[in-house]
Amino acid sequence: MQKVRPKKHLGQHFLTDQQIARNIVDLLQLPQATRDVLEIGPGMGVLTQYLIPNKNLNLTVIDIDAESIQYLKEHFPALRGKIIQADFLRTDLGGIFPGNLSVIGNFPYNISSQIFFKVLEHRHLVTEVVGMLQKEVAERLAAPPGSKVYGILSVLLQAYYTIKYEFTVPPHVFEPPPKVQSAVIRLERNNTEYLGCDEKKFFEVVKLSFGTRRKTLRNCLKPYKLPESVTSLPVFDQRAEQLSVADFVELTKLVEANV
Repeated sequence: MQKVRPKKHLGQHFLTDQQIARNIVDLLQLPQATRDVLEIGPGMGVLTQYLIPNKNLNLTVIDIDAESIQYLKEHFPALRGKIIQADFLRTDLGGIFPGNLSVIGNFPYNISSQIFFKVLEHRHLVTEVVGMLQKEVAERLAAPPGSKVYGILSVLLQAYYTIKYEFTVPPHVFEPPPKVQSAVIRLERNNTEYLGCDEKKFFEVVKLSFGTRRKTLRNCLKPYKLPESVTSLPVFDQRAEQLSVADFVELTKLVEANV
């Protein structure tokens, strides 16, 4: 079979630089005795070829593209029984993997943020993520409080993961070249089992707080109809991007106690 044709509607940009591929795979650390690894969107196997020889892991790959699936079956017989043709966003990871899981991939750019929301859903399972995505999304995920790009996903992920921006990748090492810079980041599950507040309410408060970035929390959280004795507190003079994860936990507790 000839090379897989990149499909725009799937956000496919195939990495062609072998050294960068090795560097991405080398970032995988398999924390907490993790052995199962899931590669998202392997395409023609630029990362897969360097993952297969690693005897410390059990590799499974998932791709929605039938052409890529056929290519992988023909070129990587070692993956027999470990190739899943499915939409990662609709896949029940817990039904496939019994224990800890590391996730790796050159993520399709059109669903990169959704991939991380899926990781959040399975934070009890996913111990590590090594992913390449748009540079601006990578910067957002790793951004500290006070940064202009610090947002909803920054807070939610940093509540459960340590995030490191690893390196930038230029457009010319892809086929076809994307119109944006790319970057590789690594996430590792932290020790947080319980935030100290209702987690569903925490997610809700964070999303509502960033609803209008230029407004103070007093305005953003108006739907809760909090009493003035609460909204007069100094924290409500701040904007969402100024708050750390710990600050949002305390804010969630305030909301819980007063609604």
